[in-house]
Amino acid sequence: MLGVTGRSMSSLTQSRFTGLDQASRDVNMDFHWYALRTNGHHEKRVRDRLAGVGIEPFLPLTRQQRQWSDRKVLTELPLFPGYCFARFSLRNRLTIMQISGVAGIVGSVGPEVIPDAELVAIRAACESDRLVQCVDLFVEGMQVEIVSGPLRGLRGQFIHHAGHDYIVLRVQLIQQAVAVHIHRDEVIPLCHSGGILR
Repeated sequence: MLGVTGRSMSSLTQSRFTGLDQASRDVNMDFHWYALRTNGHHEKRVRDRLAGVGIEPFLPLTRQQRQWSDRKVLTELPLFPGYCFARFSLRNRLTIMQISGVAGIVGSVGPEVIPDAELVAIRAACESDRLVQCVDLFVEGMQVEIVSGPLRGLRGQFIHHAGHDYIVLRVQLIQQAVAVHIHRDEVIPLCHSGGILR
């Protein structure tokens, strides 16, 4: 169910490093997973171009049945449309940004590392025989915390209204509330016990 062009993550690490500097090859500790934002419908092309210059890609795929005029076809589509993951050193950021189809490296201020465990879990799910589909992380009414920007540290309820995202802050005693416009990359969801989801 998963496509990393038929090669495992570990075997891709051993691929050639055309375009990468010697220091990054020698210092494997600098290598981390990042999410790349891609141009529309360029996820598979970006994956292949990354591998072509020796950068380890990871593109989770999901199988979906599509109805054509004369038949039904099972096709593999990106699990996260508009995104491809890559493992590299930030010293090679310029190489990444020069790859055709890459629109940017995801992060609220700068590129942010993705924990290995998160992608290991996604990979395991995609390689299973279970139905896998993308869902919205932010559910209407869930508790969130703002982690960047001028409102950092505030907690409240997430709502989506008229095409925009808001955090609702309440004054319980007087039964009043305000809704403050936010961007999704400024907030993280909280679990029911008040702890942060990890």
